[in-house]
Amino acid sequence: MYDVIVIGGGPAGLQAALTIGRMHRTVLLLDSEEYRNATVEHAHNLLTNDGRSPDELRRIARAELAAYDTVELRTGAVTAVGGALGRFEVATPEGVERAHRLVLATGMRDELPPVPGLAQQWGRRVAQCPFCHGHEFAGERIGILIDGEHAGMIERMLRPVVASAFIARPADVAAVTEVDGGLELRLHAGGAERVAGVFTAATSTQRAPFAAQLGCGILPSGGVEIDLLGRTTVPGVYAGGDMAHLAAVPGPMVSLAAAIASGQVAGASAVRDAIMA
Repeated sequence: MYDVIVIGGGPAGLQAALTIGRMHRTVLLLDSEEYRNATVEHAHNLLTNDGRSPDELRRIARAELAAYDTVELRTGAVTAVGGALGRFEVATPEGVERAHRLVLATGMRDELPPVPGLAQQWGRRVAQCPFCHGHEFAGERIGILIDGEHAGMIERMLRPVVASAFIARPADVAAVTEVDGGLELRLHAGGAERVAGVFTAATSTQRAPFAAQLGCGILPSGGVEIDLLGRTTVPGVYAGGDMAHLAAVPGPMVSLAAAIASGQVAGASAVRDAIMA
């Protein structure tokens, strides 16, 4: 029986495990090795690690966790979860593990607009977060393939960074093709636009079914509902990272720094609530 089981080995889960381990609580981190940023070559907007690859960040984090005797890391996909506070059960191909509390950090899955060639560039020359990827297109022309008013907001955010922007609806673009130094956007109406990169809006859904299996509240944004301390609507279950949204500020965590911060909060809350019980 562990004090806490953390499901998910991205930045939020790794930070939650570190926070719990530093308080000498027994914690098992289960990592499926499926990551939202798997296609990203360099992570940005993370103090002291700007430009480091996500793979390297995870390697460093695991090495740091290995220094704590009460932290166990295990690679493998969780198949189901169940139970309640004090007696949660987490099923894996190797068997069932039990814990008093759970931290969910399984992330989100992105579905891009159905433009041929767009998904192949996701995380490289196609992104959605100006904070994480805007600077890399400084002084260049970019494309913004987003429906509605959100396109204008992204253009205004990037106006001081890029030279110019071509804005279109995803439905107006027939294909995205890689060319020397950038991308070519072929248009249904004819012609093409050459850009260094593209910003678009992905539709995000829960990567794993575990929050639903436990009965956690899900917000209209698709995120698991949490309070300011990372607690879900189910006692003993906490959530962090981009899968967890505040009801008052619905929307995903799109940066590593935000995911790490929410993982720290979730881990600390799991320890604090155990003490107060």
